[in-house]
Amino acid sequence: EAIVLPADMRNIILNHLQCQCKLRNQLPGKLRTFYTASHKLSDKSTKPQLDYEYLCDPENAHKIDELIKRRKNLGNIWKVHEINKKLKSISPSSQEYEALHMELEREARNIPNKASPHLWDYGDEPKILEFINPKPKFNFTPRELGELGQMLDIMRTENLGNITGSRSYYFKGALADLEQALIRYTVSYLLKMGFTLMSVPDLLYSHVIEGCGMNTRGEHSQVYHIVNPKEDVCLAGTAEMALGGFLKNKQLTLEELPMKLAAVSRCYRAEASSAQEERGIYRVHGFTKVEMFGVTAAETGEESPQLYSEMTQIQKELFSQLGIHFQILDMPLNDLGAPAYTKTDMEAWMPGRGLYGEISSASNCIDYQARRLHITYSNREGIQRFAHTVNGTACALPRTIIALCESFQSYNGTITIPPVLRPYMSGLVNIEPPSIPCKMTWIKQKTYPGKIQG
Repeated sequence: EAIVLPADMRNIILNHLQCQCKLRNQLPGKLRTFYTASHKLSDKSTKPQLDYEYLCDPENAHKIDELIKRRKNLGNIWKVHEINKKLKSISPSSQEYEALHMELEREARNIPNKASPHLWDYGDEPKILEFINPKPKFNFTPRELGELGQMLDIMRTENLGNITGSRSYYFKGALADLEQALIRYTVSYLLKMGFTLMSVPDLLYSHVIEGCGMNTRGEHSQVYHIVNPKEDVCLAGTAEMALGGFLKNKQLTLEELPMKLAAVSRCYRAEASSAQEERGIYRVHGFTKVEMFGVTAAETGEESPQLYSEMTQIQKELFSQLGIHFQILDMPLNDLGAPAYTKTDMEAWMPGRGLYGEISSASNCIDYQARRLHITYSNREGIQRFAHTVNGTACALPRTIIALCESFQSYNGTITIPPVLRPYMSGLVNIEPPSIPCKMTWIKQKTYPGKIQG
């Protein structure tokens, strides 16, 4: 039976609602976003809103299965369809329904993103799009960074087993200064290109990382977990994770898009490799990186490709001005991570190693991350839609330093600083060998019971 309120009570409620609408419309764009989000958040909005219409359509199953196999991902689309079929056969009010729905979500989250149609014809090899800058030529055998670091007394990667373990490093003096110069050079350029600089946390809950499309558990996971029985906390492998988490459950306005964020952070990865070409600081457990992260609308389908193109152009310009030789690659399906719809890599020539090494990548993730993190926007008709996300490496410090030092070395080990970095290094032109060669000998110290060493 309907409850009829007194006229005065109806007027009070009506006036309250009108004031609420007026307040929202008068707020500035960003404040209006947070006001709206705080009044619309529900339990549903904190859960991933996966594209079940696409995933559970039988006509898509075989193509998704082929996509999983070619991308070497872990998902099982047939399991998703099996669970979905069971769900349709039972009542939503039954006890089994909720458990089965959670299982469906768990399996569906493992399915990788769609892939750009043009990648299906690539095979397993990337397509070379462009070569930038000429290869350096030497009248001597170029040295690797590890040897240059010892000659110049600017780096230590050996005898760290009792301090940090394997795949770690120390930069010293001019090399540490070069690292900071690269950061300042990169950030300065990104600010000119309209990015907002962010300072981000290194510790994140696992559900944030998984919302970005990365596994935090399992044999192939590269995520470090903090031993804490109370909280499931991880070390971030890239600022992309923290920036995605910053926007989790946010409802943006069309006027705020595209949103372009940048961050300098330490990146932690529990990856291991015995490959000889990945020795030294090429693949390490912790390093510094400047990251780009963008959010776009999805009104025309051209917004995220446009920002993706802008990011790859920024990468090209940054590395081109450094003077290093590099190639730009459009990556095939087997090289795409789960979140990527399409991906571009840039590989720099490393003369001491005699090979190309990846120094950056950029990915368009369309709505894959936004659905998991619940990042939405309202269009001009007031319709709420999932945003698109794009990310790219602006500068991964260790590998960029390898390419720079090995490319601009001389026969005696001197390294010439690229002109664009000199203003950030107090005008320093060369990193030269010390006048007195430095030689350190590491000895194993004996310990005696009851005696303090030192």
